[in-house]
Amino acid sequence: MPEQRVAAQIVLTHPCLPGHFPGRPVVPGVLLMERVLDALQAWRGPHWRLQQVHAMKFLQPLLPGERFEIVLHLNGTRLDFCCERDAQVLARGSWELGT
Repeated sequence: MPEQRVAAQIVLTHPCLPGHFPGRPVVPGVLLMERVLDALQAWRGPHWRLQQVHAMKFLQPLLPGERFEIVLHLNGTRLDFCCERDAQVLARGSWELGT
């Protein structure tokens, strides 16, 4: 199963951060999902689209500005992935992809 690792970071000035949560922002899960899809498309091409979420778990918060790594495993049209910071899993999931 092919694997790809991508370094990532959500900048402190991202427009969604002030509302999530005021005074102590954390990166919204949907933004992590967007970064996973961006990493997949950069790796395997822009034609890939999310069709179905088989599983998605958010285990630890990610703070704005923190660096993290996206680990992708692609098997046919099934994408298994995790987002890690310092070997700690922040989120993981499994998606069905389409074109």
